[in-house]
Amino acid sequence: MQNEMQIWQLVMEASWLVKGVMGLLLIASVASWVIIFRKRQILTKAEKEANSFEEKFWSGTDLTALHEAITGAHRVSKGMERIFDAGFSEFLRMRQQGRIGPKAMVEGAQRSMRIALTRETEDLENHLNFLATVGSTSPYVGLFGTVWGIMTSFQQLANVNQATIAMVAPGISEALVATAMGLFAAIPAVIAYNRFSNQVERLEVRYDNFKEEFSSILQRQAHLLSEE
Repeated sequence: MQNEMQIWQLVMEASWLVKGVMGLLLIASVASWVIIFRKRQILTKAEKEANSFEEKFWSGTDLTALHEAITGAHRVSKGMERIFDAGFSEFLRMRQQGRIGPKAMVEGAQRSMRIALTRETEDLENHLNFLATVGSTSPYVGLFGTVWGIMTSFQQLANVNQATIAMVAPGISEALVATAMGLFAAIPAVIAYNRFSNQVERLEVRYDNFKEEFSSILQRQAHLLSEE
């Protein structure tokens, strides 16, 4: 408790510029933690939805019935559902137009799925750049506050005949708090960015693999329709 009071006292006695640096780092840290908790929920949910949809898709369910179940739920499809919905909707639309070759039907569905995959990846990567920025810049911002605080402490010795370490120690201690806060903001952001980037990459690979497998299924269906 005494240590906490001492740290708080050091913060309050710091110069206005150092206080501004600390405030900026505190805001960045709070924003990072909000993003971390939110992104963790989003990615966990995305993985669960991918597992659930793959189980339905590969269970032998009729594709038309599965598509109607998705579109009839009156909700925005996400993840693999979005890719499946985009590809199968375009496939059905081109099939209804008639006089379109199987190759054109499959290519149209693939284009729609690529667009859906890109949008889904962008949604998953949203706010990751902020974590990367906080992780890479916070130590330098904190270091700037520390350098400024130390420089101010030594400038105060200009009019002193006999300088001692006790005279500059409080100012240096105040300045070093800024470095500590910079690390406090940066370390969780870096860890979370690396972990979430890895999760997003794995999901993107799963989505891309599903797109290719579904394209093969649509290609077989298109050839069967052309032979009828």
